[in-house]
Amino acid sequence: MIKDNYIEFKKQRELGEILTDTFAFLRTQLKPFLSTFFKIVGPYLLVMLLAFALYFYSFSSVLNFNVQTSYEGFDPILMIIAILALVVTSIAAYVMSQATVLYYIKSYANNKGTTDFDEIKKEVYGSFWNFIGLGFLVGLSVMVGFMFCFFPGIYLIVPLSLTFSILVFNQKGVSEAFSYSFTLVKDNWWITFASIFVVGIIVGVAGYAFSLPAAIYSWVKMGVFSGEVDAVTMMDGFFDPIYILLNLLATFFKFLLNLISVVAGVFIYFNLNEKKNFTGTYERIQNLGNIPEN
Repeated sequence: MIKDNYIEFKKQRELGEILTDTFAFLRTQLKPFLSTFFKIVGPYLLVMLLAFALYFYSFSSVLNFNVQTSYEGFDPILMIIAILALVVTSIAAYVMSQATVLYYIKSYANNKGTTDFDEIKKEVYGSFWNFIGLGFLVGLSVMVGFMFCFFPGIYLIVPLSLTFSILVFNQKGVSEAFSYSFTLVKDNWWITFASIFVVGIIVGVAGYAFSLPAAIYSWVKMGVFSGEVDAVTMMDGFFDPIYILLNLLATFFKFLLNLISVVAGVFIYFNLNEKKNFTGTYERIQNLGNIPEN
């Protein structure tokens, strides 16, 4: 049975509709979506934030302007551990986040507005290494593209940003999802680029807003507004507990803002998929005859 506020993913949309339906989906599904998200991703996100705090702490001795104590307090082993912990936990958190959003939407679409938590959790954990492998392949490709020239990197970002949706909704392997992304975007590169660009601006501006409290606090601490900037006070301000806490909160909210990009990416994927394959159209035609009798 289709729920009253159900949003159909499998149909063509203009850019304005993609943005509108992205926020409509998040608004109508906010409570069950966040409940599922934090049950699965919450522990990984918490560990990532703790690793971020450890990174701040270990980095403090490097930027210490006190010559007499800077070398005594510097612990290279702790710094290496902190950096490795931050990298590993960040990768795990973002992979789990991306997979959870995609499989939540898959369950939502397949069940016409309802979701199955156990099914979502099972598929998220079952696809973890596929997401890692695809993420490595996409990241390496984009990096090589930017190394050769700026524009090849930009060109590659557009189709490759849809590979994770292809992996989930087309049920393709890593290499198949990678190659099919170029087929899917063919003849629609510019509109796809425009959609990704607009969503990126919205998320970027919102993320900048969350970074402002930490920046303003550091400026006040350094005496920027009073015109009396002190180098030692400036460096101490970076490792003030309040400053670190504000940065952790900013990281947390920017992490959540990234979900907007993932959801919008799914709408972009289905828009292109409908233009090429008419999957949703065929499903709706087939379901016309499945009207329950009184």
